[in-house]
Amino acid sequence: MESKMEFSTKPIVEFSIKQGAPDKQRCACVVVGVLEGGKLSGAAKILDTASKHILSDLIARGDMSGKLASTLMLHNVPNTACERVLLVGLGKPSELDNKASLKILRATFAALNATPAKDALVYLIEGEAGKDAAWVIKQAVLTAAEMAFRADGLKSKPSKAATLKRVTFATLDKPTAALQVTLDQSSAIAHGMALTKTLGNLPGNVCTPTYLAKQAHAIAKAHKAVKTTVLEEKDMQKLGMGSLLSVTRGSEEPAKLITLEYHGTDKKQKPIVLVGKGITFDTGGISLKPGADMDEMKYDMCGAASVLGTIKAIAEMGLKINVVGVIPSCDNMPSGTATKPGDIVTSMAGLTIEILNTDAEGRLILCDALTYSKKFNPDTVIDIATLTGACVIALGHVASGLFSNEDKLAKELLQAGEQAHDRAWQLPLWDDYQPLLDSNFADMQNIGGRAGGTITAACFLSRFTKDYRWAHLDIAGTAWKSGKEKGATGRPVPLLTQYLINRAAANK
Repeated sequence: MESKMEFSTKPIVEFSIKQGAPDKQRCACVVVGVLEGGKLSGAAKILDTASKHILSDLIARGDMSGKLASTLMLHNVPNTACERVLLVGLGKPSELDNKASLKILRATFAALNATPAKDALVYLIEGEAGKDAAWVIKQAVLTAAEMAFRADGLKSKPSKAATLKRVTFATLDKPTAALQVTLDQSSAIAHGMALTKTLGNLPGNVCTPTYLAKQAHAIAKAHKAVKTTVLEEKDMQKLGMGSLLSVTRGSEEPAKLITLEYHGTDKKQKPIVLVGKGITFDTGGISLKPGADMDEMKYDMCGAASVLGTIKAIAEMGLKINVVGVIPSCDNMPSGTATKPGDIVTSMAGLTIEILNTDAEGRLILCDALTYSKKFNPDTVIDIATLTGACVIALGHVASGLFSNEDKLAKELLQAGEQAHDRAWQLPLWDDYQPLLDSNFADMQNIGGRAGGTITAACFLSRFTKDYRWAHLDIAGTAWKSGKEKGATGRPVPLLTQYLINRAAANK
């Protein structure tokens, strides 16, 4: 089946930043803030004076209180050059935290998208919608892009594209060069997330390992700094990847090992390797999953999609850092040739694995990819995987699970997650858990029982990462949403890109 849902290199929404007085701006809508109690922001005061106090009169009559995330759309405001003015409630300054800022931004873009406005000038970044202008710009870009994103490209009649095409963040004072950098980086992150979400949402009969490989080649074609290589099953056999190949035995789709090498600085600088789990559909294999919600196992390649999205984003930024993406990709299907519970396979590292549960397949493809990653002489290796349902039970759908063999690396990732509002939570990787993986017949078994399932999965991976500093992100609870809002989230692209931005800055 040919997909109509191809990702586009053309931005969904274009973003810019400029200085100017709000009453002089020719645009479809100007957005200004009102604090709780009716106090006007600096930009709102200018509009109020120009319009002979239209805004303050409305506030006095009770039409706008400034309550957090409330909105009021005004049309044809006298003595202004814009078609509309959107008043947004900023709440109480003392209660303005990150959560409140996000509510303000969501309300703002929801109101804008409810109009025919094609462009908007937003005066909310000068300490009004949040104390840190750079943080507000980043979250505003991601919020606007999220609301413009469409996931129905395979419908016979897809919904109309969002009307809002251009967003300009406006300031009364001259914006700093740092804010422009933040805006450019945030736009790139939004584009990377859009790719990640698009790939995640595609069904397994479209988004196959071969399809993922094509998207990797497309990124390399669009960015000269990226080189893509794809290994076939025969190549993996020569390398001794018996663990990875055991997962694909039951599938008609050929497995792929995809690498993307991004050279943003001196090639002598050791790269950061991102390893993304790319199971394009997971039935569980012979250890078949229950039928209910099995369709959501098309999202089992969201780790791979997040690596592709992150590489796309940093290539668009021109980030001065070296990064390698490694994506082991295959299907996990039941058939007469499928791996059976009790089978023993030999990994690329030479360690033997007793497969007690074929549905614990992510770690089987990752362990060989982690061993393969050593060839790049990495500074750091981070794997990203929708690995365990146990992580969802532990952390829900708010935080990704984080493990690392170095506390400094864990802290760097946790900090990046806080900065990007794409948070993770560190769980223990103590040796006390390792005996749960002991096998009577092989070097290890691939599951450790129900207790501490997300921890024993990380312990399994840790056995293949002793030669470098390593972290593991379990995104089983954060990579997609179920129910009415079903769809890929694009996480953890914001966390990963922020980490890489921080590392590039530290390397200067």
